[in-house]
Amino acid sequence: MSSKDELGKQGEQIAVDYLRAKGLQILDRNWRCRHGEIDVLAVDGTNLVVIEVKTRSGRTHGTALEAVRPAKLARLRMLAATWLAAQSRGFDSVRVDVIALERIGGDFALRHVQGAI
Repeated sequence: MSSKDELGKQGEQIAVDYLRAKGLQILDRNWRCRHGEIDVLAVDGTNLVVIEVKTRSGRTHGTALEAVRPAKLARLRMLAATWLAAQSRGFDSVRVDVIALERIGGDFALRHVQGAI
């Protein structure tokens, strides 16, 4: 596994631990279909939350949050609809969140943007 993949995996685990600590129930991780991938699917009360996790080791290519562009958010909306179509369970609403992690020294700074779209 490349160091980039390892960093992403570590960041995603930190994000999942954070979400669980906030009371969200994790439904799925790394859900894939032919159109793309959703990093984390969770439930917040009666709402489905689609979460994009971006992890960076520095800011040479911009911040982790800046890496989630409008096209990615549009793809996440489409992927959420695809995922929902295969579910028997309903939700009151669907929200797309972004969790941006940046490694500073040995620690991670986490920023959670709810309702990114």
